[in-house]
Amino acid sequence: MGKKNFILDTNVILHDYDCLKKFQENDIYLPIVVFEELDRFKKGNEQINFNAREFVRALDLVSDSNLFKDGAPLGKDLGRLFVVRNAEHDNPVFKHYSPAKPDHEILAAVYTVSQMHPDMKTILVTKDINLRLKARSLGFETQDYFNDKVESLDMFEKVNETVEGVKPEIIDEIYSSREGVDIDKVMPDAEVVPNRCFILKSDRNSVLCRYNPFKRTMDKVVKKSSFGINPRNSEQAFALDVLNDPDVKLIALTGKAGTGKTLLALAAALNQSATYKQILLARPIVAMSNKDLGFLPGDAKEKVAPYMQPLFDNLNVIKHQFSPTSTELKKIDDMQKSEQLVIEALAYIRGRSLSETYCIIDEAQNLTPHEIKTIVTRAGEGTKMIFTGDIQQIDQPYLDSHSNGLVYMIDKMRGQNLFAHVNLVKGERSELSEIASDLL
Repeated sequence: MGKKNFILDTNVILHDYDCLKKFQENDIYLPIVVFEELDRFKKGNEQINFNAREFVRALDLVSDSNLFKDGAPLGKDLGRLFVVRNAEHDNPVFKHYSPAKPDHEILAAVYTVSQMHPDMKTILVTKDINLRLKARSLGFETQDYFNDKVESLDMFEKVNETVEGVKPEIIDEIYSSREGVDIDKVMPDAEVVPNRCFILKSDRNSVLCRYNPFKRTMDKVVKKSSFGINPRNSEQAFALDVLNDPDVKLIALTGKAGTGKTLLALAAALNQSATYKQILLARPIVAMSNKDLGFLPGDAKEKVAPYMQPLFDNLNVIKHQFSPTSTELKKIDDMQKSEQLVIEALAYIRGRSLSETYCIIDEAQNLTPHEIKTIVTRAGEGTKMIFTGDIQQIDQPYLDSHSNGLVYMIDKMRGQNLFAHVNLVKGERSELSEIASDLL
């Protein structure tokens, strides 16, 4: 296929600070304006700030070479890294686009590199759709950053599958057996994904069940209440079943708004509070209307409080299931006071080791694959992690349904015995919420 030259946009680095190692033997060019943009992101506690700092540190290790002329070797079987100076004013790109914008400086760098190496492909890599369109208007080749992009979303089809034509006696046996029924007896010759959920139907009966990979059995799923929350449909029953299973350490709950993802996860956590030292609920902060945290008044906790309110709303739903004098309500209040139950911004858990913790990460579709990896690797002994999200409701500008961290995790972890994915389809918040999710 031949060696290529790749020019990287700043957003690729902020998405994956280790991106320089992902282009095989091809050479990488960084416009100098990228470093100017990285400077703006180095301060702060969010993942993009961390990524900017880590990239600059890594770059310092290769900066002894002449980055402007000969490039610096990136390692075995990798290409070289070059830095492209700001373009001269007579660069043809500036005939079409103003030189005042960093994006246009990057386009000018693409032209410069393509002229330096007319016999090689020069490709701009950016997660900015608008910049890709501008590049194509100039005849430049461009692409998204594909290294951690999931090609197919087939994983969301038949997550909770209905199987018709099962023998009635098999279903009877699943109902009557406490140990479950051997998978080869229920589905001979079938390769079943660990913890996959099924509705098995015959001409006279049906059963909810889940494949238990540790015992290789099909186990009955019972609609059980968890801390006052009752499953309203089969999908919610499946979710509570895996949420309450101590052998399943990593869970993804996906579905549109109102399907009960966060509420079920929190109810299951409270149901198992005696098993864990702490219940931690966290969500990424995604500023609205282009206003960051500094726009809001107050100290750090007061600034993040509005973003955490949906988690408190779910907690209040559970509280309202009990009378004001109930032991359950007192237990929740005591857990909050003792910080056994904590609700906080996701940025605050970086660097912590989470042992014996029931950890719920809400709105995980707004995380990058690297952020997901960073969080999961925090898990110590006895920790269970739940990620919830709606892959069609992404608020980050450079993520989509194929590149967000939640989808990436599901794709990579599928088939592992300790992982389960339940996709919730039916909205249960209200009839109005269900219609709005479907039609608007």
